[in-house]
Amino acid sequence: MLIAKTIEETKEIIKEVKSKGFSTGFVPTMGALHEGHFELIRKAKNENDFVSCSIFVNPIQFNKTEDLKKYPRTIEDDIKKLNELDCDLVFNPSVEEMYPKPDNTIYDFGGLEKVMEGKFRPGHFNGVAVVVKKLFDIIEPDRSYFGEKDFQQLTIIKALVKKLKMPVKIVPCHTVREPDGLAMSSRNRRLTDDERKIAPAIYRALKTISEIASNKSVKELKGFFIQQLRKYPQMEIEYFEISNIEDLSPVEEFEKGKKYVACTAVFLGKVRLIDNVSINL
Repeated sequence: MLIAKTIEETKEIIKEVKSKGFSTGFVPTMGALHEGHFELIRKAKNENDFVSCSIFVNPIQFNKTEDLKKYPRTIEDDIKKLNELDCDLVFNPSVEEMYPKPDNTIYDFGGLEKVMEGKFRPGHFNGVAVVVKKLFDIIEPDRSYFGEKDFQQLTIIKALVKKLKMPVKIVPCHTVREPDGLAMSSRNRRLTDDERKIAPAIYRALKTISEIASNKSVKELKGFFIQQLRKYPQMEIEYFEISNIEDLSPVEEFEKGKKYVACTAVFLGKVRLIDNVSINL
């Protein structure tokens, strides 16, 4: 497995790979890798000749300095696991390498970036879009793999690629869960033992909502979700939204034949967890 720290070195490697006619897959990450990331790597390995993974904690997508400081960094362990998965290239740049000078690009995604996560984390998705555009320009992948746990992020990356006419196929991958249903996340390791025991209640409530949606109104489903999580005083719902799956606009009433997604962010103690389920009526 190759490990590159600079953009120049990475581009040279990719240039050589492409000269051989190899197809390329790419998994962008911020490290602290878990089984969800590994599934992305495995899928990329199955569909491409050469697979790259980036490990870069992107400072401009954090709107709280303390969250950036607390983000887990496990680079040695990450590299060891990627090597075991036969990942071909790890791109692990410094902040100075990625941003030798400030990048003030502002993207307009027509409102996609202003609801849910965007509403509570202003500037977050612009930071995501900036770094993903940079990474795509460096790696030049044929396909790039993103988990559906970050459903709004996935939607915005698709919009970015379409907006800039970038020659990369975005491949969505199902959320990987723990046996008790908790969506795998780098943040889970910050939960206390007691918090970890009750965390699966978030997915249980979401799963029930997806099962009963055909017989309930949006208002009733929202009430149900709030009621379920109020059983746990350690939990604080930041938002729960049922949205059109295409443009993420919040809905007040269901229309038959349309697809929806229920998304939430919940503080469990000091740890912010996000999750979602699709709703097919």
